[in-house]
Amino acid sequence: MTLHVPKALPLSLQAAHKTDVRTQFGALVYRIYNNKPQVLLVTSRGTGRWIIPKGWPLDGITPAQGAAQEAWEEAGVQGKPSDRCLGLYSYQKSIGAEREVPCLVMVYPIKAKKLARQYPEAGQRRRKWFSPKKAAARVAEAELAQILKSFHPDILL
Repeated sequence: MTLHVPKALPLSLQAAHKTDVRTQFGALVYRIYNNKPQVLLVTSRGTGRWIIPKGWPLDGITPAQGAAQEAWEEAGVQGKPSDRCLGLYSYQKSIGAEREVPCLVMVYPIKAKKLARQYPEAGQRRRKWFSPKKAAARVAEAELAQILKSFHPDILL
């Protein structure tokens, strides 16, 4: 077996000062279906585009636990997070009608055990399983697409 090591893409953080950049933790939720990996994407609340669950750091919990919390709130995922960061990606988060802040998202894998029917944002988002390659084609961020495209659970062993 050969593991594919993704090439790093340049991150695009357009901020006046590095202190303007915000950190978030994202969840790459996955499962094995018919002996092949699938990843779960959710829609954003504002534009309805496909994204991974992500959110702000929370006091008292690790980044991986924070990603798992976001996976629960945004997608109803119950699963096991890994402390291994799969990569980083950047994007511009809209804050209000006319302001954006640059965000750097650290992505953590979460193996899904169960998807709940009722969860905090159930009526606000859609969720769908994709192959890693198809998920990569549906997200807007090039760095996230590269993480998704190159993901396989074997890299976690």
